[in-house]
Amino acid sequence: MSTTSAPEGAVQAIEEGLARLGTSFRDAFASAPTEQALRLEYAKVLGKKGDLTAVLALMRNVAPAERPRAGAAVNAFREQVESAFAARLHAITRAVRDAELNARPYDLSLPGRTELGRGHAHPIHQVRDELLGIFRELGFAIAEGPEVELEENNFTKLNFPPDHPATDMQDSFWLASAEGARVLLRTHTSNMQVREMSTHAPPLAVVSAGRVFRRDDDLTHSPMFHQIEGFLVDEGVSLADLRGVLTAFVERLYGPGTPVRFRPSFFPFVEPGVEVDVGCVFCRKADGSYAGCRVCKQSGWLEVLGAGMIHPEVFRHCDIDSEKYTGFAFGMGIDRVAMLKYGVPNIRLMFESDPRFLSQF
Repeated sequence: MSTTSAPEGAVQAIEEGLARLGTSFRDAFASAPTEQALRLEYAKVLGKKGDLTAVLALMRNVAPAERPRAGAAVNAFREQVESAFAARLHAITRAVRDAELNARPYDLSLPGRTELGRGHAHPIHQVRDELLGIFRELGFAIAEGPEVELEENNFTKLNFPPDHPATDMQDSFWLASAEGARVLLRTHTSNMQVREMSTHAPPLAVVSAGRVFRRDDDLTHSPMFHQIEGFLVDEGVSLADLRGVLTAFVERLYGPGTPVRFRPSFFPFVEPGVEVDVGCVFCRKADGSYAGCRVCKQSGWLEVLGAGMIHPEVFRHCDIDSEKYTGFAFGMGIDRVAMLKYGVPNIRLMFESDPRFLSQF
């Protein structure tokens, strides 16, 4: 193709180029046997790297007075391509449909397919039921509570003052006020501590699981996730009882002999508060030592839950005598336990409902 740079010959070069394309694309469209092949031929003409792009490169050589004439020619060519493409696409679609209608009909006398694939519980629900089952064996009752909660049950009665900095870690989804009371989607299952202790007298041993909501969204956090919360209240309950319960829980979940480590931490509704780590279940050796791995960050420990002794202020809000009764509480993310158990790298996979992913569990 001639690409003369003289302004007076640029329009002629464009028109000649369009004329040559006009004879080639029609034959290519007509011989395309399938829709996919037709679309490939269409892209060769009007795509980003198509033949028309090479012709349009000559527009820079066109004098301003001649550009309307050149533009009109290009637009006319483009309309021809679009019209020919639409006509051929309709013909291909119609041919496929005719073939389906004229094909041999299904044999309705054949027996039906009775062996349908059976579904199964979601991996998070599998882990939830396993955790609840362990605590039921340890003597805890199971309670359920609402996901839409009053601010006082979610924060105030759990020793979260309105201006407490700990609330910054639980950015919330607030709803319309109900009769003057502030309402939100619960940010943790700890609201069940308040509800159970406000309506039942000690001794109490209760565990609850369900969905909670926070404005988090990254590879390991989701705006909606699942927690399990448990607490025990009675006379003479100590931190040693908490360690005993959690050690029994960990051994049932990860196997006998799995070590447990407490680290000091802060939660508004417990005092003292602890982070609970377990020996890494991925790099543990037969002799009980740990090789270190990516999951535990070479430390040999995995953080699994937070816990502590119930704060006297929580007892006061629930009308329980903190001089007579003591208790402990603990909570963990079910999603994190599921991710560690199944080796899932991205929490979003748990909630995208992709059968290719869910069928693996």
